[in-house]
Amino acid sequence: MPSTTSRLRRAFGVLATVALATAAMTGTASAHDRGGRHHPQPHYYVSLGDSLAAGYQPNVRTNTDVSYTDQLYTRLKKQDPTLVHVKLGCSGETTETMIAGGICSYPGATSQLGAAEAFLRAHRGEVEYVTLDIGANDVDGCLSATGIDQACTAKGIATVATQLPQIASGLRRAGGQGWGAPQYAGMNYYDPFLAVWLTGATGQAEAQQSTVLSDTLNGVIDQGLWKSGFRLADVAKAFSTDDFTDQATLPVFGTVPLNVARICAWTWECTQYQDIHANPTGHAVIAGVFEKVLRRR
Repeated sequence: MPSTTSRLRRAFGVLATVALATAAMTGTASAHDRGGRHHPQPHYYVSLGDSLAAGYQPNVRTNTDVSYTDQLYTRLKKQDPTLVHVKLGCSGETTETMIAGGICSYPGATSQLGAAEAFLRAHRGEVEYVTLDIGANDVDGCLSATGIDQACTAKGIATVATQLPQIASGLRRAGGQGWGAPQYAGMNYYDPFLAVWLTGATGQAEAQQSTVLSDTLNGVIDQGLWKSGFRLADVAKAFSTDDFTDQATLPVFGTVPLNVARICAWTWECTQYQDIHANPTGHAVIAGVFEKVLRRR
């Protein structure tokens, strides 16, 4: 995945070793299933999404089992031993490719959405949870060293506004509603480009500008999920995305805004990899947000 700006390579070299140490896994907390009971037969948690759901990690350059979907599954399974995880996430997926396919292959289906809908229809009454993250790759290329590409942003956000509700509504139609139906939850996104704050005055202006893009995208995602009957896992809030006011201490760089510190602690941006993906600690944070949502009835 692309880095924020070329200046980050110079600025983050000294920070890499220290920041990598923050990638230790955090503790987990268990979640109850809908009835607080163990099921006599296997039942399912279906996860859909992009590289976050798939668990991509730049240090190994492949998908892994540290994803928030895997960590959430581990937590849910503690109270529900017969739960089975159907992991469908696809690195690089956009809203368009989730609907039409073209990146990852799925037996008997042309797309990730098609595979999920087929599974949900075939296992009515057996699926406990459905989680979704999608939309980041629709605008990922719209922010560069020269700033935000407004035309790119407008096009990407308009696509998410149209296609996210189609995806979420399709999942609910396939999985059903009411008693016996799954719990549906989707997430918004943190802003990895906040890391450019550490490169100096110009980077700080770019970091603040980047939150305009992330806030707009997240507003569209939040609305699309709500209209489609999905609960919101507010990852942007957990990462303090808009909080330039509160301060935290970052090794080497000293005092920085809380949102910048959390991006450095919970993603790979402030390491030698300069990569937008959440690290294991960040995935644990995201799993915790989903867990709280799914525990609410």
